[in-house]
Amino acid sequence: MKNLFYKTGTLALFAGVLLTSCDPDIDTPSSSAGTADFTSYVAVGNSLSAGYADNGLTLPGQQASLPAILASQFQKAGGGAFEQPLFPEDKPNGSGYLRLTGFTPQGQPITQPVTTDLAVRGQNEKGAPLYTKYTENVNNLAIPGIKTADIKTPGYGSTQGNAYFERLTDNPMQTYLQYVQAQAEAANHTFFSVWIAENDVLGYATSGGAFETDPRYKITPVADFDANFKELLDVLTADKQKGVLITVPDVTSVPFFTTLGPSIKQVLATNNIPGMVAITGSGRDRTQFAASQIGAAENGIYFPLTASSYAPLIGQPTGKYWRELAKQLSPSQDPLVVRLTLAGVLANYGIDTTAMFGLSAGNPLPSALVLDPVEQAKIKTATEGYNQIIKAQATARDLAFFDANAYFKSIQGGFAANNVGYSPAFITGNLFSLDGIHPTPRGYAVVANEVIDVINSKYNANIPKADITQYDAVLFPGRQ
Repeated sequence: MKNLFYKTGTLALFAGVLLTSCDPDIDTPSSSAGTADFTSYVAVGNSLSAGYADNGLTLPGQQASLPAILASQFQKAGGGAFEQPLFPEDKPNGSGYLRLTGFTPQGQPITQPVTTDLAVRGQNEKGAPLYTKYTENVNNLAIPGIKTADIKTPGYGSTQGNAYFERLTDNPMQTYLQYVQAQAEAANHTFFSVWIAENDVLGYATSGGAFETDPRYKITPVADFDANFKELLDVLTADKQKGVLITVPDVTSVPFFTTLGPSIKQVLATNNIPGMVAITGSGRDRTQFAASQIGAAENGIYFPLTASSYAPLIGQPTGKYWRELAKQLSPSQDPLVVRLTLAGVLANYGIDTTAMFGLSAGNPLPSALVLDPVEQAKIKTATEGYNQIIKAQATARDLAFFDANAYFKSIQGGFAANNVGYSPAFITGNLFSLDGIHPTPRGYAVVANEVIDVINSKYNANIPKADITQYDAVLFPGRQ
């Protein structure tokens, strides 16, 4: 899911950069690779390694990707060139993205999709965009949207429709694992990074667990993740290459999930409303939802104000998940028609459109907008399972290991660097972009420095850290 239901509270701006100078009389330690070899570095991963931000992949985003930042620092210790599948300079907006245009009087952000200068060459048979081809050898092998479960799927870029992979390969039936092997061999790689597991749980989370039987949104079984992840590492360590493995952060702790729920909870408390009603679990397909069914696990759930996690996905349905929801309500009708005649369709399915949305058993929140406790537990179990495997493989193969999950938990309260405040807060926290899931370029630089720390420690290296102030946080109107 790469849509965000945009709500936020009062805007607080953080500013200020502490300028420092270097005393020429003080010698700084020289950079070194230690026992690692950064001559040829390749990066394997998903959108988090591709440079995805603000709900899109762009040329500036690619240039500020996590692997690009790492590679620029590796070059100070003997690292070689790092090639990326960059969008053309005359089509820098790539897939398109969101930009911030202002704020409402209530402090809510106003965003606008950028649809000019896109690197789009046409459409596939389903009407989805096809991006400008790039079939040269590259070092950054990251594919937005890919799951570990997908790496052995033939036709993943063509018949399965991942346009980011389709643009990189001339073989329509090539699997991602085959692509990684071919590119790694072409690069004669000596070092690698892998950050790939997030999408194995993210689609389920951002869709509220409503479409768990759909392969696009289902959680990857831990056993399947284990098998595919080991096979991927077998390719990357075939000649005993060194590298770094990165865990999955708790996806429910990012702004996409944490921005709106608390504010809704506060509104309900202020107005003495005890809680909300939602369809959940198998209840997503029900045609009736009587008041007597509240609390029945197979039909729905009541969210009291005492709930620890509160309706995290409530918002205006947009994009592909709205279309999925519309199809769910009326599979025989075009989603756009359903949207135009929503009240009538809902009434036909036993929903009382005159009742208050989410506050009545007659008009409950749809499952796609809520992560109930059972769904949250599934996400937690899968995340912990993936991360245990990643850590175990790092130990077994003697690789560096960055626990991104532990790191993001450690900064929930925020921190300061160079007199600038950072936190996981939406917009004001500087770390996360406008989609509420992917970091800003500066957020990627912050993560890169943490990764450099574990590489230095594991391989007795001395890779200098990146200057995070050289990378953008959220761009406000006037700076775009």
